[in-house]
Amino acid sequence: MREPHDLHPPSARDGFIVVAALWMLTALATLALIYSAYVAQSAIALRVNDEAVQTEALITSSLELVAYQLSSPAADRRPTHGAFSFRLGGADVTVEFLSEAARIDLNAAPKALIAGLFAVLGAPAQVAEQHADRVVGWRTHPKPNVQDDEDLLYRATGLRYSPRGSPLNHIDELWLVLGLPPVLVERALPFVTVYSGMPNINVLDAPPEVIAALPGMSPARLNAFLGQRETMTADPQFVVDALGGNQVGATTKGSDAVRVRTRIAFDNVRRTTADVVIVVGGTDDPYRVLSWRSDVDASSGTRTLAGGQ
Repeated sequence: MREPHDLHPPSARDGFIVVAALWMLTALATLALIYSAYVAQSAIALRVNDEAVQTEALITSSLELVAYQLSSPAADRRPTHGAFSFRLGGADVTVEFLSEAARIDLNAAPKALIAGLFAVLGAPAQVAEQHADRVVGWRTHPKPNVQDDEDLLYRATGLRYSPRGSPLNHIDELWLVLGLPPVLVERALPFVTVYSGMPNINVLDAPPEVIAALPGMSPARLNAFLGQRETMTADPQFVVDALGGNQVGATTKGSDAVRVRTRIAFDNVRRTTADVVIVVGGTDDPYRVLSWRSDVDASSGTRTLAGGQ
C-alpha cells in the first residue's frame, strides 16, 4: 500500500492532458471519417469511369459487327437494314442498323420532298413550301456578284447570323433556319439526315411519314403500299409499280451511311442507348464514324430502326 503522503489530489495539469488526449482522439476520428468518405467517393468515381469505358467498348463492338455484315465488295448487295444481339462483359447488347437513305437528306433532297415532309408534319401546304424555300436557301451557295436575297431576309428580321450558304453539317442546323417553328423542327428531326447524300429515299426502309412526303403521294396509295411492303421484294420495278407508277423520289437503294442504334442492358440494371452514324467503305478502315450520340432516348422516333425509323 501507498503511504498517505504519496497520494496527491488531481492537478490542473492532469486535466489538461486528458482534454488534449480527447481532442487528439476526436481529430483522428474526423480524419478517419474524411478518409472513409474519400475512399467511398473514389470507388464510385472509378466505377462510373469503368462503366463509361465498358459502354464505349460495347458500342464500338456493335459498330464493328455491323461493318462486318456490310463488308460485301458490291455495294448493291449490302443489306439496308438489320438487327442482332449479343452478350459481352456482363451486359446484353441489342443492335439495329438502317441505311440513312430511309431519311430525307436536307442537303440533297429537292424542295418538293422537304415541303412534303413539313406538310405531313402539320404545316399548311403554302407555308410548307415557304419553309422548304428557307431550307434550300440555307444550304445554297450565293452567286458571285449577285445580291444575296436570302441573307437580306435574315438581316431584315434582326438575326445576328446569315444563312450558311453551303451544305448543313448537322440536322440541328434546322433550329437556325429562318421561320421554322420549333415544334415543326422537333417533329422533323427523326426523319431527316445530312449523311445519305441521296436526293431520293429508300421506300422499303423509310417510315410512313417520309413516304407520305413523296410528291403526289395520296393516303390511299400510301396505305396500299404499306400493306404489302413487308412481303415485297427489292426489285426496283416491282416497287415502282406498287407505288402506282413512276414515283419521283423513290428508290430501293441504300446509302453508304448507316445509322446504328445500340441498346445496352447491364447486369446491374443500368440501361443506355447510343445512336451512331457510320460510313462503310471508301477508306482503309472498315468504317468511319460520322456522328456519335450516347444516352439517347431509346423510345425516340416513330418506329424501330430496323422497321424504318
